[in-house]
Amino acid sequence: MMLPPAIFVALAATFLWGMSREDPGNLPSTMVGRQAPAIPQTTLPGKDQLTDAMLREPGVKLVNFWASWCPPCRAEHPTLTELSARLPVYGVDLKDPEGAALSFLNDDGDPFAAIATDPRGRTAIDWGVTAPPETFIIDGQGNVLYRHAGPLIREDYTNRFLPQLEKALAAQD
Repeated sequence: MMLPPAIFVALAATFLWGMSREDPGNLPSTMVGRQAPAIPQTTLPGKDQLTDAMLREPGVKLVNFWASWCPPCRAEHPTLTELSARLPVYGVDLKDPEGAALSFLNDDGDPFAAIATDPRGRTAIDWGVTAPPETFIIDGQGNVLYRHAGPLIREDYTNRFLPQLEKALAAQD
């Protein structure tokens, strides 16, 4: 007789705790503070291959998981193009037909300094990617400093991502 009310109280407490978190929609990444996982050794024809060594080069850089079939990826594309003028932006093309990915980059521009492909999504799992687009800020030693789930647009970009990027850039000086 006491079991149903006890279960209800436990569930209510869990829900109340979840609603009182600072950002209940944010799922923290287990990758933050750790070395970036391995990058696949495949790329799109005519594109520079993204390598693990590139992630460990000096300076802050971004790794963006994207796909041509992803509408939010298309929405954030102009932002990535702007960012690529400031720092290296690397892309990992996720579960995308080669022709569609190349067409997207040819039509909308290619902000990526180098690209890797992840046709089966295995690398995305290793990085903890839940769905594209996701962008990671990487330091000069190849450590993940920040993970941004979702497109880099509007207030989410200016209020959440940009402060983390500025913090990473200031720390490298």
